[in-house]
Amino acid sequence: MAKKRTKEIISLVEGVSPGLFGQKYSSRDYRYEDSWGKNQFNSSFPASLVAYMGSIGINPIYICTNKKNDIIHKEIDTTTLLGVDPLGEDAYYNYEAEYYPYEQFYSATKKEKIDLVMINRCTELAVSGLEVKLTTLPDNTTKDLPECDYGSEIVVRSPTILFLACSICACYKNERGRSKLHATLNTIGTEIKNWSEIRQVLPHYDAIRKAILDVSSDITNKQVPLIIQPIWKTDKKLKDFADDCLDVFVWSNLSVIQMCLRETNADNDISRNQRTIIWLYKMLWDYTQFGKFNYTDIVNDLAYNYKTDKAFAISGKLTNPLMKCRELTKPRVSKYEIKNIILGDGQKLLSPERRFDAFIVSHPELFE
Repeated sequence: MAKKRTKEIISLVEGVSPGLFGQKYSSRDYRYEDSWGKNQFNSSFPASLVAYMGSIGINPIYICTNKKNDIIHKEIDTTTLLGVDPLGEDAYYNYEAEYYPYEQFYSATKKEKIDLVMINRCTELAVSGLEVKLTTLPDNTTKDLPECDYGSEIVVRSPTILFLACSICACYKNERGRSKLHATLNTIGTEIKNWSEIRQVLPHYDAIRKAILDVSSDITNKQVPLIIQPIWKTDKKLKDFADDCLDVFVWSNLSVIQMCLRETNADNDISRNQRTIIWLYKMLWDYTQFGKFNYTDIVNDLAYNYKTDKAFAISGKLTNPLMKCRELTKPRVSKYEIKNIILGDGQKLLSPERRFDAFIVSHPELFE
């Protein structure tokens, strides 16, 4: 049965239909209004921003780690990031989709979907699965600081930790690999009898944290992109786009661990960030024991008095030291280039419900 559409608007400007740069083949049809909602736009615009940057020779900044678990910056070209040339005939952009390569590692009440799955149309294989976080620069915690200290808040969903765990399991796929992972995780998994009981788990947190860092150090050379984080910069009053407006940062799976650890934790309780590290440990531990882990049970049973819809959030003051670089202070894509990414009057189909959408709609002169 064909998907129900709302309203179709075809641009009469040069005969170009509404669309987004580079997305010739996509699970979203940008001729229709229902492909421009807030949830859709927040992942589809960043994908086209990546494609556009690649087309003009700008590589995203890749945030990853070294053997000592220090954050380092590299560049990553867009074909390596997405697993396929984003402008090629083989690129298919599949949004809010299951990422099949990871499903062998976990069981769940329902399979979780990731923001963007790139599929190679020639081989019909999923070649990358990525979370997408469209973030504002600066956030409320850094707006009164010098530009070099600006940062963006990042909210990490619980399924992101699932995908993080699966990406690590993929480095230890055979029996020998699982044995090595088991040894690296040490014996903590056998020492905790009731993982849902804070008093039993908290005394072991430092050992859990060290074990996760040991695993991270072991697979430094195998880390993979996990989160695409575009930034859009405003002026100091947060009222207008900055001229130097857009750029893209990419977090590797291992750098997400470092993101989670950038918090001052309470002494007598388990914070959201600590819970995330505990979740990750338990997922990996169960994988070494049973060949897969039960994602639903781990997240629900190890809630520790928090809701489970998100794993944790990190403010701009804490992301700045991890992201700090010339590109954060002066993003490389101008606000005047937005019209090169949103095509065929697509901005007229936006129903602004979040700040980025609203800023675009309130600045029609950018499309003249």
